Amino acid sequence: MPVEFISAAYANPSTELDPAAGAGVDPAYLRRYVRALEDAGFDYTLLAYSSTSFDPFTVGGAISQVTERIRPLIALRPNTVHPTVAARKLATLDQLSNGRAAVHIISGGQTAEQAREGDRLDKRARYARSAEYIGILRRAWTETEPFDHAGGHYSFEDFTAADIRPVHGTIPVSVGGSSPDAYRVGGALGDIFGLWGEPLAETREQIDAVYEQARLAGRTDRPRIWVTFRPIIAATEELAWEKAHRTLAALGAFHAAPGRGHGAHYPAPGVARPQNVGSQRQLDIAARGDLHDRALWTPTATATNARGAATALVGTPETVAAAILDYVDLGAELVSIRGYDNLYDAIDYGRYVLPLVRQELAHRSATARATAVAGS
Repeated sequence: MPVEFISAAYANPSTELDPAAGAGVDPAYLRRYVRALEDAGFDYTLLAYSSTSFDPFTVGGAISQVTERIRPLIALRPNTVHPTVAARKLATLDQLSNGRAAVHIISGGQTAEQAREGDRLDKRARYARSAEYIGILRRAWTETEPFDHAGGHYSFEDFTAADIRPVHGTIPVSVGGSSPDAYRVGGALGDIFGLWGEPLAETREQIDAVYEQARLAGRTDRPRIWVTFRPIIAATEELAWEKAHRTLAALGAFHAAPGRGHGAHYPAPGVARPQNVGSQRQLDIAARGDLHDRALWTPTATATNARGAATALVGTPETVAAAILDYVDLGAELVSIRGYDNLYDAIDYGRYVLPLVRQELAHRSATARATAVAGS
């Protein structure tokens, strides 16, 4: 089974371990970074979204012009761009990149963050809006005649994007989350479904939940599963764990700073538990123990209040590659890995981790073919 790798795009050298407030977009760094991702063998780069981040569409367009193969994956909140506009923006990016665009629909997990841009819907309504949004995108990309739409969240007449088509007829749509609403919408409508890194048993349960929703929706296919980790690697196990504890101390110090919330032990006084289910699950898993399965390490989630994908894989490249393959064996077809030293971790992953995973998968494929030939 082919596996694709996702990283995240960074527009300046600021990192979680060495933050630079107000750094803005650094074009020279962005070019260097995304070319390093492409050289490392990554297939996608995620353009993340928050109310304070750079514009993913603009940076995705810039990335498309300085790379040849890597796919810009645009994180998109439905409350920020009308679907008819988003359909054209994504199709334009797809044409600029010769068919490489992809989109990740974010329904929104934190009420306060949504309110910063005027979104007052509750969680269930946000997922209902995402479902409607995806349907409009797909109609815009495929229908040749003008169409009307009257739904629960959007209404318009006589719209067509027939002159702005995706290169391959459509654009992959990703959905993520860990709630029943996320499983329902993503299982029914997503080409890809994104999960944060959890132990193998919990990941299996989530994959099964997504697949069940795909079945209930009458699909004959299923979303491709995407899992996300923050690997911490070194030449030996001892060095990897030393590096992991240095990283944890730095994260704890940063997040304990005034206005940052808490340090290495959760909960701290006055720190609110996150509202989104994915973060809650990461914290609950961390409370059960630091190390799970082969290499999944959870104190990084505790130290950051599970702000985004926060669980690590710790060990030598061989250990981390084997841990990734454990998730591939569960059904993951896309693996997102990003480190804490953004550029140099990505380079190291490309040198030491991605080749091991791909070599093992190639070996398995060759063995299976040889076995099939021998048995025929």
